Amino acid sequence: MMATAKTKRFSDNEDMANALSHLAGVVLSVAGLTLMVVFSSLRNDAWKIVSSSLFGASLILLYMSSTIAHWLPAGRFKDRFFVFDQAAIFILIAGTYTPLALVALRGALGWVVFGIEWGLALTGIVRLIIRSSRFEEGVPLTDIIIYTLMGWLVVLITGPVLEAIPFMGYMWIVIGGIFYTGGLVFFRVLKFRYHHLFWHLMVLGGSVSHFVAVFFYIIL
Repeated sequence: MMATAKTKRFSDNEDMANALSHLAGVVLSVAGLTLMVVFSSLRNDAWKIVSSSLFGASLILLYMSSTIAHWLPAGRFKDRFFVFDQAAIFILIAGTYTPLALVALRGALGWVVFGIEWGLALTGIVRLIIRSSRFEEGVPLTDIIIYTLMGWLVVLITGPVLEAIPFMGYMWIVIGGIFYTGGLVFFRVLKFRYHHLFWHLMVLGGSVSHFVAVFFYIIL
């Protein structure tokens, strides 16, 4: 997701396609946040309201930062928004886990999961801030490993999760993880025209899958 003033990684048409794809994500995220908050409010459940708000806000933050980063012309502001975009990924993963931790799991395990996810997110963001050459390096492998570990934590707590939500809810979480992880092939490995657009579409698929899991199997 990194572009710099020195090296232009995407053509103008590619960047426009990248921006438009995640602009669609902004629209969907706003709609999703609205639905989650409305239905959480109807159930008069403060935990659902707060956790779904965090999840929805993290979706909007991710897609908005990505849209702006790709829309801006090459230069320092574009570089800075790509760094912000990377930070938003950490926030989105932790935000996605928040309804699972605080609504579905609750109790000691829920707070442990919440603490691990937001702790790793904070660690990743601090790494971004202190990395001296962050505008030239792109996304380092270490950050990708942290993203992946955060995302697949659910596998280690499969038993408690299946006790807390229906099996299909768990499957939608896994499907979302497959979308995100599979998208890394287009993000990190394959390099062809519009390859980054495919990464964006996989991210959208992951977000939609996780919204289905949270909205239909945790909030409703």
